[in-house]
Amino acid sequence: MNSPRTTLYRDKHNAKLMGVCSGIADYTGFNVKGVRLAAFISIFVTQGLAIPIYLLAGFLLNKKPPHLYVDQEEQKYWQGVRQSPQRTAREIRAKFRDVDRRLAAVETHYVTSNTSLTAEIESLR
Repeated sequence: MNSPRTTLYRDKHNAKLMGVCSGIADYTGFNVKGVRLAAFISIFVTQGLAIPIYLLAGFLLNKKPPHLYVDQEEQKYWQGVRQSPQRTAREIRAKFRDVDRRLAAVETHYVTSNTSLTAEIESLR
């Protein structure tokens, strides 16, 4: 099953025509103006074949849900997932290793014979 955040959508909110270029820019993380310029240049390079491809994409792609991302940070995260899933998985594993290391340090501190901490915890019970 494909996550809604890893799907290519038409971005009608930032659209000029059908939202295909802004959707591609959102999906890849590129600048919207650069994608639009590349699409315009591709019209001449492909001798007009880019126009029906653009229209087909405009009709086939779904509209981007209005609240797909909570904030800009989440949008950047999902763009990174789409660009390099392996790198993102490594970063998440590294964060979990760090959390595990810190949790082990807390457990070690708790398990050791820290009488004042034990007394404080027992007084809270």
